[in-house]
Amino acid sequence: MEVKLWNDKREREMYENFAELYAIIKATEKLEKAYVRDIISSSEYETECQKLIAHFKTLAFTLKDTVPSIESFADTYKMDCPAAINQLVTSGVPATVEHRAAAATSATNSAAIVAECVQNFITAMDSLKLNMVAVDQVHPLLSDLSASLNKLGILPPDFEGKMKMKEWISRLSKMGAADELTEQQARQLHFDLESSYNSFMAALPSACT
Repeated sequence: MEVKLWNDKREREMYENFAELYAIIKATEKLEKAYVRDIISSSEYETECQKLIAHFKTLAFTLKDTVPSIESFADTYKMDCPAAINQLVTSGVPATVEHRAAAATSATNSAAIVAECVQNFITAMDSLKLNMVAVDQVHPLLSDLSASLNKLGILPPDFEGKMKMKEWISRLSKMGAADELTEQQARQLHFDLESSYNSFMAALPSACT
């Protein structure tokens, strides 16, 4: 006995689209697992994933009235495909593209913080040369420098610049706002800043310089 799954051409087309959507989700899940397990190369993964995402977007648009939620579709047909749902619905781009974007953002952020550190170093050293040696003039500059150094993840906690700035800030905090550094203290601070700046530049990877 033949069982008809549809009553007319439109219904038949809908079920065929359902079958294709099911196949795309399953294929994407297998592709994601293959990539995570390093079974295929990044370039092969990206090419195939882009194809699946393109097919999915076209089909999802076609089915937007009958399948308003892909997650509900997956639940209805007992599809345990979290990686596919994430890539097709949430992300919309291959994981390799996401990784490149994240790396580029991280590099951009690091470059901005490096520039901030350099500016704070130079400002502090120039201020001392201009004889700005009062505590309420020096303390904010060293605080800004210390904060920018601490934001840069590539520097270790015991980095020379961090340690020296912490020592100087602690020393200045015990003085009055109107107190001034002696000539010897100002000279030592400038030396420590210059030494820390040179160590900072030497510690940077080439990508940030």
